[in-house]
Amino acid sequence: MSEPMKIAVLGAGAWGSALAVHFSARHDVTLWTRSETHAAAMASAGQNAHYLPGVSLPSRLKIENDLAAAVSNAQLVLVAVPSSGLRSLFAQLAKIGIDCPLVWVSKGFEEGTGKLPHEIVGELLPGVPSGVLSGPSFAMEVAKGIPTALTLASHDARITGGIAHLLHGGTLRIYTSEDVVGIELGGAIKNVIAIAAGISDGLGFGHNARAALITRSLAEITRLGMALGGHMETFMGLSGMGDLILTCTGDLSRNRQVGLRLAKGEKLDDIIASLGHVAEGVTTTPEVLRLAKRHGVDMPITSAVNKILYEHEPPRQAVEELLHRNQKAEDPRQ
Repeated sequence: MSEPMKIAVLGAGAWGSALAVHFSARHDVTLWTRSETHAAAMASAGQNAHYLPGVSLPSRLKIENDLAAAVSNAQLVLVAVPSSGLRSLFAQLAKIGIDCPLVWVSKGFEEGTGKLPHEIVGELLPGVPSGVLSGPSFAMEVAKGIPTALTLASHDARITGGIAHLLHGGTLRIYTSEDVVGIELGGAIKNVIAIAAGISDGLGFGHNARAALITRSLAEITRLGMALGGHMETFMGLSGMGDLILTCTGDLSRNRQVGLRLAKGEKLDDIIASLGHVAEGVTTTPEVLRLAKRHGVDMPITSAVNKILYEHEPPRQAVEELLHRNQKAEDPRQ
């Protein structure tokens, strides 16, 4: 058994807390939240009642709300904040001056710029060994020790070698890749498609329609991913097809829940307000479309989701428009 590593998990939402619980079985883990009140509540209750109710936090897991203290002497910083908070957090880490490996599990684009996490890291923390950990994974299942497989992607052998080896184990299987862009895109865009799947199921379109939707959506993701330099095999793997299937079919998916409720006629603002968690697909959708337009990539399903979210098009009408598109050959490049 390898020596324990000192890990700082930044972000005490469901995913950050689940990873902290899992890794604390073999490593020295500190879970950071920016809220002093949240930190005190977790320490007192022995669980993250808001984001991961019913899961006990191990007694050896340290809880911290001071960022500098949390990352002090860390051998790995694992970032699990929403994509909207990445730039601010990375700027704080740059000010503190971390030089240990950095891995993020955030999925999405920066709103307004359309930048992926690795691009923000490159701006604010150049030279820091970094990578992305992604794949089909619901936080609650990881926290409960249910077998899960993820991919850790980086161009740095210190990440795909040493760090991956140290994180791999127990009920969490870690594969490695050098396709950072492909891994990030798969993890981000599947949230958009999960909204579409929720809408399809909510309208009662059944299993045939959902299977077709997932398959043609994978073609969309692959087209854009390859235009940006991603690898075809990445989109056929865990962070592509795997994450897409999970998020489109599992009721623990927040983005799928958004789609189900939109199909029932609920307003988007009301859905977001009542979720209590971030549904990344809502803000990711327009960023994906802007990126697709810039690269001349056709993404009709993503476009339909955008019309429903931001142009108030009735879900059933959006589906009718998709069904009446011109007939074509089945080809992931079209």
